[in-house]
Parts: sequence; structure tokens; C-alpha cells
Amino acid sequence: MSNSSRMRDIFRSKTSRALDRVEDPREMLDDSYDQQVKLLQQVRQALAEVATAKKRIDLQGQELGARYQKLAGQAQEALRSGREDLARAALERRSLIERQVAGLQQQYAGMQKQTDQLQDRERHLSEQIAAFRIEKETIKATYTASEAQVRANEAVAGIGASMNDVGTSLDRARDRVAQMQARAAATDELLASGALTDLTAAPDADIERQLAAMSAQSEIDRQIEAMKGADASNGRGRSGGADDAGEWLSIGQGPTGS
Repeated sequence: MSNSSRMRDIFRSKTSRALDRVEDPREMLDDSYDQQVKLLQQVRQALAEVATAKKRIDLQGQELGARYQKLAGQAQEALRSGREDLARAALERRSLIERQVAGLQQQYAGMQKQTDQLQDRERHLSEQIAAFRIEKETIKATYTASEAQVRANEAVAGIGASMNDVGTSLDRARDRVAQMQARAAATDELLASGALTDLTAAPDADIERQLAAMSAQSEIDRQIEAMKGADASNGRGRSGGADDAGEWLSIGQGPTGS
């Protein structure tokens, strides 16, 4: 495999993994869940704001109601005191308060209706988010388990991207080792045949090596002739025993004993 092909495969593998991360359904589900939670928070915030405004209207209504009752008492007291003019003025103000209270009652009823709608929406959305969360976690767990199974199967089958890289590396390593072994064997043969010169050897080492080989061959021939002569004279060498334990000290020191 050329370097350019290998680089293309690596780039393609990394790009595929990057796309898988971008399209990861687990992240998509989490993002969708976060958006729904934010929407629920907005509904709850709106519900709190409406409840605050309704409470403010309620306090105003209570204040006007207290004035309304007070003016009724003042009108009766003015009549008992013979001040019809004061009683009339108190009743006129009481009539004005009735109109103000009627307006507040309409606003309060509208906010109560809005509050009921927001509460229903908040309850429905909360239930929907809770159900979605359960399904989301189930899907995420299933996807994670399936992803792990796919990776395990690819590793066993050797078809994963990492296993392909490992297989390619092993093939290249085997080729390099085979080439190096063949080169080592070839250089050994060339050195033995004299086609290559051992630069680390002493001068005239090749002549000394050949003379040593000739001397060793002559020694072997002499020993064979000695053994033949011993057989011809029916001689027997000493059999090895406990007293021969020190004979190893004489090995290589002279002719073979007969």
C-alpha cells in the first residue's frame, strides 16, 4: 500500500468517526431534552409572573373593598347626624369605587383564566418531559450497548479500522523481517565464499583461516590412521571410569591416547 493510499484511508476513517460523533443520537436526544426543559422553565416563569400580577390586583381589590365598606358606614353616620350632603358625597365615592372594583374584577378573572391555562400547560409539559426522559435514557442505553457490540464484533472479525491498521502494520513488519533475514543469510554466504571482505578482520585473516582448516583436517586424518592401526593390532583403549575423571584436562593437549 502506497503512502498516499494509506493517508487517504486514515483521513477517511477519521472523517467517518467525526461524522459519527456529530450525528450521535445520544447527543441529539440530550439536546432535545434540554430544549424541552428550557421551555418548561419559561412556562413556569410566566406562571409566576401572572400569579404575581394577580396577587397585586387582589391587594388593590382588598384595599378598595375596605374603603367601600368604610364609606357605607360614613354615609349612615352622616344621615343620623342630619348631614345628607355628606352622606350623598360618601355614596358617590362608594359608587366610583364600585366601578374601579368592577375593572379589577375583570382583570383578576382574566389572569385567573390565564393562570389555569399556564398550569395545565405546565402539568402537561412536565408529564411529557418525564416520559421523554425515560425513553431517551432507554434509547441511549440501547445505542451504547449496540455500539459496544459492533466494536467487539469488528475486533473479533478484524474488520474494524484499528484492526485494519494493526493488520497492515503486521504485514509490513513481517515483510521487513523476511527481507532482513534473507539479507543476513546472503551476506553470510558472501563472507564465507570470500566475495565480501570482513573489514573488521586482521590482515591476511583469510589465509590464516584456510591454514587452520587444513591443520584441523590433517589432525583428523592422523587420528583416523591411528585408530585404524590400533584396530589392526587388536589393541583396546582404556574404558572410561572414575579414574578417568581428570582426562578432560588433557583434551587438545596432544595426540589421542591409544
